[in-house]
Amino acid sequence: MGGAEEQNRIAVIGSGAAGCLCAYFLLKSGLDVTLFDKNPPLLTLLPTGGGRCNLAHAEFNPKELPHNYPRGEKFLYSVFSKFSTSDTIEIFAELGVETYIQEDGKIFPVSNSSKDVRNKLLNAIKKYGGKFVQKEIKDVKELENDFDKIVISIGGHSGYDILKSYNLNIIPPKPSLVGLNTKENLSELSGISLKDVSISNMTGDILFTHFGISGPLIYTISSLNAFKKFPYVLKIDLMPNLGDLQTIFNQKPHKEIKNILSEYFPAKIVSYLLRGTDSEVRGCNINSQMRDLINNRIHEFEINITGTNKGSETVTAGGIDLDEINPKTMQIKKYPNLYCIGEVLNIDGFCGGFNLQNAWSTACVCAEGIKNTSNLP
Repeated sequence: MGGAEEQNRIAVIGSGAAGCLCAYFLLKSGLDVTLFDKNPPLLTLLPTGGGRCNLAHAEFNPKELPHNYPRGEKFLYSVFSKFSTSDTIEIFAELGVETYIQEDGKIFPVSNSSKDVRNKLLNAIKKYGGKFVQKEIKDVKELENDFDKIVISIGGHSGYDILKSYNLNIIPPKPSLVGLNTKENLSELSGISLKDVSISNMTGDILFTHFGISGPLIYTISSLNAFKKFPYVLKIDLMPNLGDLQTIFNQKPHKEIKNILSEYFPAKIVSYLLRGTDSEVRGCNINSQMRDLINNRIHEFEINITGTNKGSETVTAGGIDLDEINPKTMQIKKYPNLYCIGEVLNIDGFCGGFNLQNAWSTACVCAEGIKNTSNLP
């Protein structure tokens, strides 16, 4: 790499969210930046937030924000103390992206357009002279002779062969924020969603699919269980606030049970819950055995998880061991001219803008670390 007289040529491998924002910060400081990627820049930003770009989450306390990361919490205390949610809003306003906060705390651009965010960030990079090279880098060492510092921002899906020349501990990545496959055939329920169900004292929405189960709460579960061995059992309370079932039956003594339950659940769910029973029995004729069976199926709806739905994960758990990284600069401790940011690290957050926040924050800390060790005019 270059001598101490310059140290101003920076390569960024990976032009996703973290790589592009890092490049923007570096370019504004007068550094020479080239971004390498086999794909066009910021493609992975386009589908985020359902195409609306969930930029961050409205947790403005940098000491509370790390609690939303199953992996990386301790590491992120230092990172978020330097660049947190309010800084994200400020920097995107600087780029011409005004934001608003949804009722659920998710932060979106006023344009509700990932494409708009992408265009404004790319235009800013080009304005400051950033260069994009559409090329796959297969080994980081390819760039060492031409650049003084290298930022690795390849995401979690690209594989880690690019770092094969270095002695780094890499935790094999696992899918996170992903739908789960079930042993049970739930295809007859496919497309049905239920709100405010409960799993392991967590509440949220779920969606039945042709492969098993998905939805926001399932993404959280899949994240927490990313390294859990399959198969494992989930018990779902389909309606925690339903109330006493016997009281409900007593209040509707002449209605058939399938019609009573249809006041609370979609018809296909009712059919599934009543499988193997007499669905036409009236409320006044339901015995305690049948009541307890139905009550158990509602409040302890048991499914066996056999794996993840391949290809549907939005992020990965695992990556470069955080013990390898200086959280104050994002430098690799053993190789101080190499930096790692974003999802390539063993950091992943829940749904709601937390993974992009990790990208923005590590990008900023990295840029500051590089600026402080470069000879700027």
